[in-house]
Amino acid sequence: MTKNTQYDLIVIGAGILGTFHAIHAARIGKRVLLIEKDQYPINASVRNFGQAVSSGMSSDWLPYATRSTEIYKEIQQEFDISVRNNGTVYIPSDQDELQLIHELKERMDTIGYDSQLLSTQNCQDKWPAIKKNYCKGGLFFPQEVSIEPDKLIYRLIEFAENKYPNLTYLPSTAVLDCSVTGDHVSITTASRQTFMADKAILCSGGEFKLLFADLFKESGITLCKLQMMRTNPMPEVQLEGNILTGLSIRRYESFQECPSFNKISLPEHYAELKKWGIHMLFKKAVDGSIIIGDSHEYADVNHTEDLGFGINTSINELMLSEAQRIVNFDVRKIASTWVGFYPQHNSKHIVEYDIQDRIHIRTAIGGKGMTSSAGYAEASIKKIYG
Repeated sequence: MTKNTQYDLIVIGAGILGTFHAIHAARIGKRVLLIEKDQYPINASVRNFGQAVSSGMSSDWLPYATRSTEIYKEIQQEFDISVRNNGTVYIPSDQDELQLIHELKERMDTIGYDSQLLSTQNCQDKWPAIKKNYCKGGLFFPQEVSIEPDKLIYRLIEFAENKYPNLTYLPSTAVLDCSVTGDHVSITTASRQTFMADKAILCSGGEFKLLFADLFKESGITLCKLQMMRTNPMPEVQLEGNILTGLSIRRYESFQECPSFNKISLPEHYAELKKWGIHMLFKKAVDGSIIIGDSHEYADVNHTEDLGFGINTSINELMLSEAQRIVNFDVRKIASTWVGFYPQHNSKHIVEYDIQDRIHIRTAIGGKGMTSSAGYAEASIKKIYG
């Protein structure tokens, strides 16, 4: 139990978005309290692929993503947070997807973001696990990184505690009230502790739902449910980096900004996959296991329970069948499967509310959290502190 009760800033939610807000505030000398309701973060910051894919972002969000990659690399040089610089590759499977990677290459060239067009043989040489009859070439971004989702957030919090004596981390602490009182914010926890600060930043969708129920109901947030799988360790499989395939090319925002995007046709075999929001990603973990997925199901903010917590085996079967069409190792040697959830907004990159310039809600960053939270949070702290 922390003895100090007065801070410059209290950050509620120690996921990737909240932790980076706390780090950037600590960097500018603020006394920060980072509060996490659980023993340790267990939601979207842990249940994801661990891919930081800046190249998939829309043009207005790309600067946050590229800055995030820089921050990841800076911290990794000082403290091991599991960042690996193996790059990202997009593998097209037909002429429409091939056209889109050429168009994205042209756009990236105009802004000086390094990328390399690869032939089918180049891809075969670098990633022999990808089937030749699937691969029509590749677009490779050598500067992009991957991380280990079961390690990153915990190591990042450890780094922050060690690096910044003005940052205090308080886990297993549920916040029951957050309100403006005069010229400060007052926080009350489930154990009846009270903390005060000049400002508070709320980065957890769960606390947002409880603490500001009316705002939450009107926020337009939707909850996304994802299914992912992990194989048994296969160290012999050469599949390093972030591997994204044809369905990812057809889904990611950067490709949606390409001139040909609205003209491409949908092959018949993609129809059922698209119905479940499936796009095939592969990411080899440090232990040699390979994460495969994922799918996307949605529910609006007032009906999130309808998504349930079960794993739909037919969705997993669709993903495994498509995965086997792409790679030449046995994708059915599955060690574990799981679901993840993240909040997002259908027309905003992130949900932001500012209450009396004291309480700042920053949540529902969607599937961009691992890729762009570090850079976004840096800009957010600069804006909050003017």
